[in-house]
Amino acid sequence: MESHGRDEGKGPVLHIVVVGFHHKKGCQVEFSYPPLMPDEGHDSSLLPEEWRYLPFLALPDGAHNYQEDTVFFHLPPLSGDGKCVYGVSCYRQIEAKALKVRQADVTRETVQKSVCVLSRVPLYGLLQAKLQLITHAYFEEKDFSQISILKELYDHMNGSLGGSALDGSQVYLGLSARDLILHFRHKVLILFKLILLEKKVLFYISPVSRLVGALMTVLSLFPGMMEHGLVDSSHYKPRSSVSEELPLKESVSGGEEFVSVSVSDVADPNLEGTAPPAGDSGNSTEGNHLLKPPASSSPVSASPVSSESDWETLDPGVLEEGGPKESPEKEEELLDTFDSQPGVPITVQPQAVTGQGGVTQGLVSGLEEDQYGLPLAIFTKGYLCLPYMALQQHHLLSDVAVRGFVAGATNILFRQQRHLSDAVIEVEEAQIQIQDPELRKTLSLTTADLRFADYLVKHVTDNRDDVFLDGTGWEGGDEWIRAQFTLYLHSLLSSTLQPDSDRLLADFGVPFITAWKITHSFRVWSSNKHVAMSSITPGHPFHGQYSVADVKLRLSHSVQNSERGKKLGNAMMTTSRSMVQTGKAVGHTVGGALNSAKSAMSSWFSTLAHPALATGPEVSEPNTETKP
Repeated sequence: MESHGRDEGKGPVLHIVVVGFHHKKGCQVEFSYPPLMPDEGHDSSLLPEEWRYLPFLALPDGAHNYQEDTVFFHLPPLSGDGKCVYGVSCYRQIEAKALKVRQADVTRETVQKSVCVLSRVPLYGLLQAKLQLITHAYFEEKDFSQISILKELYDHMNGSLGGSALDGSQVYLGLSARDLILHFRHKVLILFKLILLEKKVLFYISPVSRLVGALMTVLSLFPGMMEHGLVDSSHYKPRSSVSEELPLKESVSGGEEFVSVSVSDVADPNLEGTAPPAGDSGNSTEGNHLLKPPASSSPVSASPVSSESDWETLDPGVLEEGGPKESPEKEEELLDTFDSQPGVPITVQPQAVTGQGGVTQGLVSGLEEDQYGLPLAIFTKGYLCLPYMALQQHHLLSDVAVRGFVAGATNILFRQQRHLSDAVIEVEEAQIQIQDPELRKTLSLTTADLRFADYLVKHVTDNRDDVFLDGTGWEGGDEWIRAQFTLYLHSLLSSTLQPDSDRLLADFGVPFITAWKITHSFRVWSSNKHVAMSSITPGHPFHGQYSVADVKLRLSHSVQNSERGKKLGNAMMTTSRSMVQTGKAVGHTVGGALNSAKSAMSSWFSTLAHPALATGPEVSEPNTETKP
């Protein structure tokens, strides 16, 4: 056991760690099995220098606001040629008076601790399910000196997971692609393309369980990424001293520079046929893959490009999307939703990942790849994946050795440092905030992209009512959603290999393709041949002629997501409320007058009717029957 369980012959679980909050020392390791340091005991708080942030990751910032929480995090390898260490932590707090054995250092009303598993394999959901049960039992003992259950957990996990291979049924446990589609809707495709561009992406929400769940579910849409694509995603060096951490400054000026990204935030209708400025890439790497300091980007002082586009004015010329003009006269039928055309292969299902003939070591990427060259080498060469970032790690956002990141944070100070990220994902509101207008244009969804996103949303939404089959069926289920994104990526990669690739790639967005082709991952993928790509049909899966339904689809997304559309919607809601309130006031006034008049008339008629009934003879009604 003194070898730390780090030998390759050992099981997948490296350590079981307990992290507690000390009223004077802060977050610290209270127990580790096997010991984190070779010559120390199980109760030592000493840590390897590479793992100095472990206590702050396992016991997240603001944890006292929640009774329990779950954290996924990544640690750098202890050796230069090692692989990422995957951490899962279950946090709980208990009242100090409820403890059977109260130690001398317990001076606060509540005791906060996390039980953490450090693993070689990214089985987040599976480890979480086992760890939650053990954490609950550990706290139910009400005596934290009883550590035998933690040692049994270590042996049990290594025994049950030792011979298991990484497959989708285990890796994707707890990551619901359906919930992601229902929450972000068509914006999921924007997130997908944003990560393909290897930008600096920051997810923000609290508590941590929702944060890491959303972030890792987005990554699960990339074929092979969860299984083999994250091994180099945490290669960073911590600062030599925590006291050297620079204080974060709250940025409140320029708060309006962030604009929610929209599929219609395009001022020029021909943007899909033009390339962005050459200096806008920011993530390009040289052929020798040497890291270079990122170019300093000046804050945007001018207002972003107007969100009004020709799509919103229904200019028929925009329907061309940079491609050959199609005759719209044949598409006269107005459809409420996108109806598949015969030329759109939307029913084609890609092969499951498990049936791709296994994986081999990539010669250039260094990752284990399938026969299509996937996963893409996105999280390599300084591009980090940090599902949760502690406040002590904020320097990584501006580290010159970090060319990009997909990270999650719950502290608002991260979000206020908006100049350090290309995009901030507000998970609670399902908003994607991008500061750079050029990047917003690059990520604008094409008509074919909108069809694809609409296709996903409809299939997921249509199958959500059956509580017994929710998420278990094929169409609209989690595996089906991931299969569609696999098809999308396969088609995108296959299109780049064709002689007429420019025409085929136009449906993916020319500005996006221009920016994507200079990314590190695309250069690595295109530097090698992948024979299996010859079986993939090139072109966008939803390529087809434009119809009136496309105009409605674009208009719908424009109104719902553009700044102009939001303002219009708010104005309509305000006007509607005003009209209702005015109508009620007028109705009350007019209605009162009418009631008074009605009462007066009724009273007058009654005075006329009663004398007639009293003195006049009874007169029968005339026969008004009409004969045919």
